[in-house]
Amino acid sequence: MSTADVVAVILWLGVTIYAVLGGADFGAGLWDLLAGSAEQGKQPRGLIDASIGPVWEANHTWLVFDLVILWSAFPLAFASLMSTLYVPLTLAAFGIILRGSGFAFRKHTSQLAGQRAFGATFALSSVITPFFLGTALGAIASGRVPAGNAAGDPWSSWLNPTSVLVGGLAIATGAFVAAVFLVAAARRRGDADLEDYFRRRALGMGIVAGGLAVAGLFVLRADAPVLYAGLSGRGLPLVVLSVSLGGVGLVLLARGVARGIRVVAAGAVTAIVWGWGLAQLPAILPGSLTIDAAAAPAGTLDALIVISIAAAITIGPSLALLFILDGRSRLEADR
Repeated sequence: MSTADVVAVILWLGVTIYAVLGGADFGAGLWDLLAGSAEQGKQPRGLIDASIGPVWEANHTWLVFDLVILWSAFPLAFASLMSTLYVPLTLAAFGIILRGSGFAFRKHTSQLAGQRAFGATFALSSVITPFFLGTALGAIASGRVPAGNAAGDPWSSWLNPTSVLVGGLAIATGAFVAAVFLVAAARRRGDADLEDYFRRRALGMGIVAGGLAVAGLFVLRADAPVLYAGLSGRGLPLVVLSVSLGGVGLVLLARGVARGIRVVAAGAVTAIVWGWGLAQLPAILPGSLTIDAAAAPAGTLDALIVISIAAAITIGPSLALLFILDGRSRLEADR
């Protein structure tokens, strides 16, 4: 394994964590959107606010981490992505900004009309942001981002069947993981009604995500044959693992078992992310650029590895403590 491969693994770890935690963060916004009227959705929205309030900003640090690693370690790939996919990435960036603003201002607005407006901003942005991020990922995976400054088409690169499929899967999987996490949060509170509320939604969204994944096989076979070959070849064991974990998660939800369900749901997302990564090796931009060809000078890569290790040692424990306390509902005293 080359130094560039090691940095690529670090990058992919960041992508995986953001896919799980950031995806769940966005998924909670979808359930906020679908919770109903102010009175009807008061309890579900209260649980959503209490669950994501302490961690929603921390989740986006992984996106920043990924962008910095990509820019520093693989500058040609970074430039190619940003210059070809500037439309969906700009829309996703606006979605992140609007989402954060809506979530923050909703809590500090006393008038019902303002709460509704900011709540709608938060909820709608929670749907469009993962969709546009997903379309960008679909563009990369299907080989529609060639190496070079603005070398790809700014529209057809992400407006295609594979990109739309990945965008839809990003919404569905995030909503599934979010509902699973909220099931566990409701059980910790001893709220059986909310637990059942989110359990039924997790089951429904898990079925939707599974249906999209099955339909996606036909889409990829027709629209992205190279990616399909990789997923059905070297990436197949991880694809099978993802499907298996998803099935286990649905069984546990149907039986009302909450113990271990979050690990199973996160594992299903992790497996498919790494299955995709394995499927396109050794390319960082399939059909155009390999990891080694895109890599920065050796000194830069060595420095990034050292910095990443230092960050894991110094920042990792703080983030772990944050999520442990949030998972134990120890950060809700002000609510």
